[in-house]
Amino acid sequence: MATLTADSPLDVMVGNIGSIPAVASDIVYEGAMVGDNGAGYGRPLVAGDKFVGHNIEQVDNSSGSAGDKNIKHYTGKYRLVVSLVGLITDVGQPVYASDDATYTFVATGNSYVGKISRYVSATKMEVEFDPLGYDEFGANEARETKSDNYTVDALDGGKIIYVDTDAKTITLPATDAGIKVTIVNAGSFGTVAVTISPNANDQINGNDVTAADNKDLVNTKATAQRGDFVTLVADGTDGWFIEAMRGTWAREA
Repeated sequence: MATLTADSPLDVMVGNIGSIPAVASDIVYEGAMVGDNGAGYGRPLVAGDKFVGHNIEQVDNSSGSAGDKNIKHYTGKYRLVVSLVGLITDVGQPVYASDDATYTFVATGNSYVGKISRYVSATKMEVEFDPLGYDEFGANEARETKSDNYTVDALDGGKIIYVDTDAKTITLPATDAGIKVTIVNAGSFGTVAVTISPNANDQINGNDVTAADNKDLVNTKATAQRGDFVTLVADGTDGWFIEAMRGTWAREA
C-alpha cells in the first residue's frame, strides 16, 4: 500500500451514539437493549444476539422493510443503573441479557452486555455496558449450565460448564490428550461448592495443587464467588493440568 501524498481527513465519530438498520416489521422501544439479528439488522434483543447498545428513541418499523429506518443507540462504554438481584460481592461480575429488558448473571444461551461496576442495592446494580464486547471467555458459545452431578465426555471438549447448585460433582473422563474444559461456579457468594472428580488413575495438577491420583479438586464453599473457575487440559498420560484458575480451589485430602 502506497504512503500518503496528500492530506486525508479522518471521518471521526464523536460521542457515544451509533446506529444500525432496523429489522422489518418490528418496533424497538426507547430504552430497549438492541441486538444484531445475525444479518446486520437491529431488533429488540433476543437471547444470544450480539448486543449493540440501548435504543435512544422509539423506532416503529412495523410496516417497513428491513433497513427502512435506523435505530439510534448508545455505543462505546457507558453506565446505567438497572434492575438486577445481586450481592455487593458481585461487583466486577459479567452481566447478560435474556431479552431486550431483562438482565441476568446466567451466561448460557444469553447475550453478554457488560459487567457490574457498582452495587446500589439488593435489587439494583450499576452496569458498565460494553456493546459488541465479550466476557472473559471470549466468543465461545459452547456453554452449558448443570444443576446436578454430571460426567464430562469427549464431546464436551472446549465447553464452558457452569454449575449453579450446591454440592454437585463434575466427573472427568479418563485423560485423553488435548481435551480442554472450563468449569465455572455460577452460585452467589458462599452458596455453592463445586467438586471436580478425576478418573481413579488420573490426577489434577498445577497452580500449586499437589498432584495425586483420584483426588478431587473442590471450590471451597465458604469463600466461593460467582465466577470462580478452573480450565483443565488433559495430557493423555497422567491426568489433567490446570491452565487457568480463579478463586479458592483445594485438593481433596
